[in-house]
Amino acid sequence: MSSLEIAVCNQSHSSFEVSGIERTLPEAHSTTIGTSGSLNTSLGEVFILVGFSNWPQLELVFLVFISIFYSLTLFGNTTIIILSRLDVRLHTPMYFFLCHLSFLDLCYTTSTVPQLLINLHGSDRTITYGGCVAQLFISLALGSTEAVLLVVMAFDRYAAVCWPLHYITIMHPCLCQTLAAISWIGGFMNSVVQTGLMMSMSLCGHHCLNHFFCEMPVLLKLACEDTQGTEVKMFVARVIILLVPVSLILGSYLRIAQAVLRINSTAGRRKAFGTCGSHLIVVSFFFGSAIYTYLQPTRTYSQSEGKFVALFYTIVIPMLNPLIYTLRNKDMKGAARKVIWKGRDLL
Repeated sequence: MSSLEIAVCNQSHSSFEVSGIERTLPEAHSTTIGTSGSLNTSLGEVFILVGFSNWPQLELVFLVFISIFYSLTLFGNTTIIILSRLDVRLHTPMYFFLCHLSFLDLCYTTSTVPQLLINLHGSDRTITYGGCVAQLFISLALGSTEAVLLVVMAFDRYAAVCWPLHYITIMHPCLCQTLAAISWIGGFMNSVVQTGLMMSMSLCGHHCLNHFFCEMPVLLKLACEDTQGTEVKMFVARVIILLVPVSLILGSYLRIAQAVLRINSTAGRRKAFGTCGSHLIVVSFFFGSAIYTYLQPTRTYSQSEGKFVALFYTIVIPMLNPLIYTLRNKDMKGAARKVIWKGRDLL
C-alpha cells in the first residue's frame, strides 16, 4: 500500500474528530472516494488497517516489544499445556481448564498479532474483506469462549473451597469435558450472532480501519445506515457474554470469601486465597478491558484509545496469564523443575 493511501486514511480520520470523539460521516467519505475512480476500485474489495501509522517514529519500538511479548506468550502458554500433560499431579480439573485457557490465549493472540507484525514491518497494510470477516469471527469467538471458561474456572474454585470433601465427585471428568465444550460452543454461537449482524450492514467510505485488526466497534464506524437497531441486538449479546459471567463469578467468589472466613487456621485461609487469587487477577484484567471496549456506545468510542486498550487484551494479558498462574503456583513450578531434571538426566 502506498504512503498516499495511508495519508488519505489518516486525514479522513483526523478531519472528523470533534471534541475528542471520532465520528464517521458516510457522505464525506463517499464524496472523497468519488473524486478518484482508481482509488474507489482499489479500495472496494479491501480494508486498510491504519494501525500505528499515525506515529511512524514509534512503529519500530512497537515491532520490537510486540515481537518479544508474542514470543513470551507462545512460550508461556505452550509450557503450561505441556507441563499439564506430562506431570500426573497436574491431571486435575483446575489444570484441565487452565490448559483450555492457555490454548485460547495462544489462538486469540495468533489471530491478530502476526497481521500486526506484518503491517509494522512492511508497507502493505491491506486485508481483504473475507480476511477481515474471518478475523472478526475468530477473535470474537475466542474472546467469548474465554469469558464463559472463566465462569467455569470460578465454579471449579467454588467447589474446591466450599465443598472440599465432595470436590472429586462434583468435578467428575465427564462434567469437566461438558463444561469445556459448553464454553467453546457458547463462545462460537455468540460470534456467529454478532458477526452475522455486522455482515448484514452496508459499509461506506475509504474502508480505512483506524485499528490494527478488524474489531467490531471500528467496523461499526464505517456503517452507511442507522446502526441503532443492530447495536441494541449486539448490546444484548454482549451483556449475556460479559455482564452475566461477571455476575456469576462475583457470586461464586462471594460464597468463597464467606467459606474462607470460617476457616480457623491462618495457613488454611492463606492457601484458599492463594488458590483463588490468580484467577481473580485474570478475571479483572480480561473483563475490565472487554467491558470498556464493547459496552460503550459506538458514538463515544475513541478509536485511538481503543487501539491501545486492544494491545492490552490481545498481547499483554495472554502474556501475563502464564506468569500469574505459575509464579503463584507451587505445583506448576514443581512440575517444571521435574521436567528440567529429567531433561538433564537424558543428556
